[in-house]
Amino acid sequence: MQADWLDILVRFALYLDLMLLFGLPLFALYALREGERGAAKFRCYARYATIAAMIGLVLSAVHMVVVTKAMSGVEAYAELGSNDFAMVMTETGFGIACFVQMSALLAALIAGFALGHRPTFRNVALAASGAIALSSLAWAGHGAMNDGLAGVAHLLIDIAHLLAAGAWIGALAGLMLLARLAPIALLGRASHGFAHIGAAIVATLVVTGSANYWFIAGMPGIDGLMSPYGRLLLIKLALFAAMLGLAALNRYRLSPALSMASENGSAMAVRALRRSIVIEALLGVAVVATVAILGVQSPEA
Repeated sequence: MQADWLDILVRFALYLDLMLLFGLPLFALYALREGERGAAKFRCYARYATIAAMIGLVLSAVHMVVVTKAMSGVEAYAELGSNDFAMVMTETGFGIACFVQMSALLAALIAGFALGHRPTFRNVALAASGAIALSSLAWAGHGAMNDGLAGVAHLLIDIAHLLAAGAWIGALAGLMLLARLAPIALLGRASHGFAHIGAAIVATLVVTGSANYWFIAGMPGIDGLMSPYGRLLLIKLALFAAMLGLAALNRYRLSPALSMASENGSAMAVRALRRSIVIEALLGVAVVATVAILGVQSPEA
């Protein structure tokens, strides 16, 4: 049980870290104009993504150790040997995915340090590396449970789900930074712009999430939803619905209010939008936590 919870904790941290690595520079690409990305105060998006790449390398190594212990069947981490790691790295899908993940993280780290003089290309390289690293998590979860064409379809659907979730989490983090750094006009423009992109993200999450559940558990039934896996899935859906409610509030009320606010009312409008974004981000973190737990559970359990 202790190993299971350690696996869940590492998964949770890795999911969140790689979503930020992908989502933060992606947000900088569509929310900021080319001239703005090079401004000193907006270079933090690439800087935080680079830090996420560093943390991701450590978390990937820890995850490899935890999974190798589980696969080898040894009682203690001290009993693990080089043969155990070689077996996992060369003979399992997880090992290949971990190699791809760490290679992408290393590429992100190099891009973060080497491309500081080209802010747009730096964000492109970070987002692309983050997308590869985040996609590799599909091989460590239920996305790799099927064979043949069904396996390919499930894997691609899981990857699309991960990327959409990463874009949403990264955008929330990006908006929180923007609410602290940017002028009112820029914050309003970015918030309004994300509302349109957010609709595509939500549609992707709904479609791919439904398809993922069908691949994992088949047609939904009352008995399945009353299992431990099903109850946790319902909690995830409730959290997701709450995020949708706040996203709708931001799009149809708080963002327009920010655009139309007078000079005296702008501070109040910013505080209301910031508060809503923070709550939405906390709900997003809770969703990621449920995903980390669901990833080590079976619907049949």
